[in-house]
Amino acid sequence: MAERLVILSDIWGSRKGLWITSYLGYLQQYYDIVYYDIQQLSDIEVLIHSHENLNEAFLNGGLDTAIAQILKKESTPSHYLTFGFGGNIAWRGALKGLPVKSIYAASPSAIDMEKNRPDCPVMLLYGEYDGQIPALEWSALLDIPVETVPKFGRELYSDEKIIRMISLRLLETVMKKHYQY
Repeated sequence: MAERLVILSDIWGSRKGLWITSYLGYLQQYYDIVYYDIQQLSDIEVLIHSHENLNEAFLNGGLDTAIAQILKKESTPSHYLTFGFGGNIAWRGALKGLPVKSIYAASPSAIDMEKNRPDCPVMLLYGEYDGQIPALEWSALLDIPVETVPKFGRELYSDEKIIRMISLRLLETVMKKHYQY
């Protein structure tokens, strides 16, 4: 039986999310995938879809709404692959009882503001030029591995090279479990 993988989009949701189809292409034959557009989960509405307006909408209630929605929708223990604010939703959801097996979060926003860690394996991935890479002290204190990819920025997860890298890592995990005795 296939492992379940929940994918949470970035702040742009499906609007700028054509890259998500590459992840699906790599992963769908090995995982039972559920995808959420976090703009829809958060029930935010902005007149002008700029990064600043979306960011403000998420910080002013959108994140809380998305967390409440994911807690209602998801009751099956699953792995989470997340992008941007999607990582914050999975993280905080896990702290509130969301059944999470693992979190692989690419560029979660200001995650180092969190004081507690989810009770599951967590991997954080950032581009060198992201600007929100957690401090070493924070990652050591919470025992969270943080990987930084040189020469990439905030949306590194939309680059085909990074898509392939993340997908292969997730596939290695599922294959190891499949062939363990």
